[in-house]
Amino acid sequence: MSKRSAVDSQTEGQAYAKVSGNAPRRDGAGVDEMGEFEDAWEDEIESEGEAEEADADADGRADGTRTHGRTSFTGCNVLCLGMDVDEVMPAIEESEDKPPEVQAFIPGTHVLGKDEVLEPDDTVYIMRHSMNVSWPCLSFDVLRDNLGDERQRYPAVAYIVAGTQADRESNNELSVCKMSSLYRTQKRGEDSDSDGEDNEDDLDEDPVLEYRSVPHSGGVNRVRAQPLPTSSGLPPVSQPYYTASWAETGKVHIWDIRPLIESLDTPGYSLDKARTNRPIFTINSHGRVEGFAMDWASSGGANPSALRLLTGDIHSKIYLTTTSPSGFNPLSQPFTSHTSSVEDIQWSPTEPTVFASCSADCSVQIWDVRTRGRQSATGIDHAHESDVNVVSWNRSTTYLMLSGGDEGGIKVWDLRSVKKRGPAGGASSPVAAFAWHNAPITSIEWHPTDDSVFVASGADDQVTLWDLGVEQDEEEVGAAMNVTPEGDREVPPQLLFIHQGQKDVKEVHWHPQIPGTVISTALDGFNIFKTISV
Repeated sequence: MSKRSAVDSQTEGQAYAKVSGNAPRRDGAGVDEMGEFEDAWEDEIESEGEAEEADADADGRADGTRTHGRTSFTGCNVLCLGMDVDEVMPAIEESEDKPPEVQAFIPGTHVLGKDEVLEPDDTVYIMRHSMNVSWPCLSFDVLRDNLGDERQRYPAVAYIVAGTQADRESNNELSVCKMSSLYRTQKRGEDSDSDGEDNEDDLDEDPVLEYRSVPHSGGVNRVRAQPLPTSSGLPPVSQPYYTASWAETGKVHIWDIRPLIESLDTPGYSLDKARTNRPIFTINSHGRVEGFAMDWASSGGANPSALRLLTGDIHSKIYLTTTSPSGFNPLSQPFTSHTSSVEDIQWSPTEPTVFASCSADCSVQIWDVRTRGRQSATGIDHAHESDVNVVSWNRSTTYLMLSGGDEGGIKVWDLRSVKKRGPAGGASSPVAAFAWHNAPITSIEWHPTDDSVFVASGADDQVTLWDLGVEQDEEEVGAAMNVTPEGDREVPPQLLFIHQGQKDVKEVHWHPQIPGTVISTALDGFNIFKTISV
């Protein structure tokens, strides 16, 4: 993992700036304060070039007053709007009042005043879009598509599968969504037509959210789509593309969502409701006990016979379901080393029989499905001070694991140093720990290709991007990372970006085919964005 200087990686400004809602505006002299200007030569005809210049100047000033829904007024802009070309602009007296200073809003240091609002700084986004939905989605997963990998062109298109948390059990749905018209973010004052040609990537259009839904019994706690091989597209429409949903009723349903994707892409496509509106299979191993932890694994590509699904419930039990040519086969004996609710599960990216889990018992456990007695092989018994909510296994550097706790802490673990079970085993220590979030960590995920970058979300309404490859400057070594001498909070050098604006963020994922793109779900809908930092 290469190291990068904090000076090279940190961006100027923050994602959201603090702007006063009652800030004073400069008052300009009214147009009617000066009488009509009379041309001594009575020339009423201008040359064609002068007229075009004047029209262009007037249009440019008018366009400059709108900035992403917020109208900005200065003395010049007020006077220029609505003036005829022949009128002369009166002199503007310099005001001693300084415009309000725009500050980067740092959570935990700054507090919004009564009349203050957060406004995004679009200069630090390459793309940023928000989309509302009928019911909040506690969980979603990103779906692979046939549009190719390493996509850089705009407008972008993304597909996700999500489950709702509706007001009534009968109103819940499992939805496949297509996000399109995801154009590049327009920067303030940016001249996208400076080269004289229209750039399709830079059109300022609203995103489009289309979806196909099927009824779902009960609220959806977690959704996970089956893994597909890297650099592969969708399976043919005749083959299944499985998605599992963990319901609050205690059942785990497995669906074939491939026809739903096809209906979004093919006008007039007729859905086979017998194939889509009912689960292909339902796992009843947990009885009526609900859960949240769930993860797929595949050792044979998109072949259903190679799929394995783990599910963990709030009564500390983990069950394994495998597949064969004849269908899904739930195993009856659970894994039982946890003593409280299982919150998250992740299969090892390289070992087909190994997985990790975390729990409200404050531990992270490592398992091997071949172990007799269904007990964990090793683990970290006191990984966090409170519930461990989420874990993520690094797919590039496979001995690194992330964990996020209820106390808001994020920890990085080197699994090579985790002690095995037995009298000789001792306490394990993280290789890095961050205490930036001030509320429970709700989601965490390593970047799919960069082994030092990860994204996290918290109940403090923050989505944060981190890079472990960033080092402190030499003069800062030895100083406290999170507290300045004056007691104000200091931003850790590894913290690249803070995305805000959503309420009660629940889950966040990288898009595997659009580098650096993050999708998050919250109480008020979905955000999809790409920053200049990653």
